[in-house]
Amino acid sequence: MVKAIYAGTFDPLTNGHLDIIRRASKIVDELTILVADNQLKKTTFTVEERKMMIENVLNGTPNVKIDYTNGLVVEYAKKHNVKIMFRGLRNFQDYEYEYSLSKYNSHINEDIETVLLFPSTHSDFVSSSGIKELVYYGVDISNYIPKVNVEIVKNRLKKIF
Repeated sequence: MVKAIYAGTFDPLTNGHLDIIRRASKIVDELTILVADNQLKKTTFTVEERKMMIENVLNGTPNVKIDYTNGLVVEYAKKHNVKIMFRGLRNFQDYEYEYSLSKYNSHINEDIETVLLFPSTHSDFVSSSGIKELVYYGVDISNYIPKVNVEIVKNRLKKIF
């Protein structure tokens, strides 16, 4: 059985994330969407809220499960005998970051492979931070995040702004 992880903060889940999830799930037997609770990043949504937004969209997808970690993703992979980590690559800045991250990860766990997926053209520019800025300025975000989560995201962000 080939198991893989697609990790991120998903703060919030975007259609770009969803595109990578759907494509990655076709490549492996089991895909874990791993919500990273990175203490170095300031997140808007709790881990539970981020997991719920993912479940809203992926509920019933047979080979996809959702989990979280507050540690290193590569350590989670080692503990759960996962050999593949999918990452999305939108631009050159992402490439530089992902390249460095893959080197750190392979030093920590030599059995891990990082597989980069390019997003589909309709979502190659979408980012969670961009979504937050659009909500701040009152722009419709329904083309950028799963429609089932639009009101959840708008309501939370309106409380912050």
